Amino acid sequence: MDYTKWLTLEELAAYLKIGRTKLYRLAQTGELPAAKIGHQWRFDRAEIDQWMRRQRPTAPAGSRKA
Repeated sequence: MDYTKWLTLEELAAYLKIGRTKLYRLAQTGELPAAKIGHQWRFDRAEIDQWMRRQRPTAPAGSRKA
């Protein structure tokens, strides 16, 4: 059984090196993929990795080097 699939808020903060308060706000607003079970948040590591990839900034049109 893979026990690292679901992360707690504290584990996610350490994994992403982002403050717990910021992650909590992102989870509450639905910006961060999360599941709330009772009073506790859980985060699927694969979904978080995909979410992080989507956060990468994109180059503005016309700024690519040929």
